[in-house]
Amino acid sequence: MENTDQTTQQEPIVALENVVIGYNDTPLLKDVNLSLAKGDFAYLIGKSGAGKTSLLRSLYADQGIESGVARVCGIDVVNLRRRHIPQLRRKIGIVFQDSRLLTDRNVQANLEFVLRATGWKKRNEIANQIGKTLQAVGIADKAQALPQHLSEGERQRVGIARALINNPDLILADEPTGNLDPMTSAEIMQLLVDINRTTGTTMLISTHDFMMIDKYPARVVVCEDGTVRDTEN
Repeated sequence: MENTDQTTQQEPIVALENVVIGYNDTPLLKDVNLSLAKGDFAYLIGKSGAGKTSLLRSLYADQGIESGVARVCGIDVVNLRRRHIPQLRRKIGIVFQDSRLLTDRNVQANLEFVLRATGWKKRNEIANQIGKTLQAVGIADKAQALPQHLSEGERQRVGIARALINNPDLILADEPTGNLDPMTSAEIMQLLVDINRTTGTTMLISTHDFMMIDKYPARVVVCEDGTVRDTEN
């Protein structure tokens, strides 16, 4: 039993082997090989249209994988049935460029919506988890605010809180600083770095912001020429 536990712990959070990612039978990326272990922090770079978003979407089963081997958080995403997709997404936090918050409800209600949708039922546990998560992203005082009354940086912190709320194994961030000024971008990137260091959550962050890569150096994965190149290999 002990050996089984050790094997489970050593399994990569992301394991892609000879993967082909396509849309309507048209390959977008091919020969994709990528492995991310627990606690890894990596940037995903490449020109617009190179396939960065398609790669991220394939990891949370929103983009088709035509062939190859792909396991994310211990789940086979190539043969994943639609009804089992929520099981995968409970293990993944997703941060979008535009935060994508529900504007008809306050910050607390946005996060409560996520928790209830993923099976949380006890009101006190929900309240405690929301409070703890907002504290972790530095906006504990914004729980009752509507998204439209927040700054761009505060909205992105709520987006990160939403990604973090279920204690995921993996956070995928698609241009999380794309709409932000340089100072706010640095604050958001520092927050993601801190979360990675304190929680051990694996992170893959798509970005065009090379200043942030210079400021917070880490492993770089490149989308180019219809495939993915890992600079660590």
